[in-house]
Amino acid sequence: MQHDYISTIEAAEILGLTRIQVFRLVKAGKIPAIKIGRNFAIKKSDLGIYSGELSTEEKKEISKVVKKIVKEYGEALKKLGEE
Repeated sequence: MQHDYISTIEAAEILGLTRIQVFRLVKAGKIPAIKIGRNFAIKKSDLGIYSGELSTEEKKEISKVVKKIVKEYGEALKKLGEE
């Protein structure tokens, strides 16, 4: 059975951050967590953006920006790619 919650230490290892950095993100409300005694438990699914996963809306926005850049700077990008 896979655990849904992880500790701040495990989250730090997954995200490539220190435990203190994860703790600060939790305290700032950027990573939702529940407090258990003196520790925090974080849902793996709540690591989302910090672990590199993007939401559908974020993917759409990125795609829109990339299309605009290619349209406006396509030729320059091709020439840079040839170098």
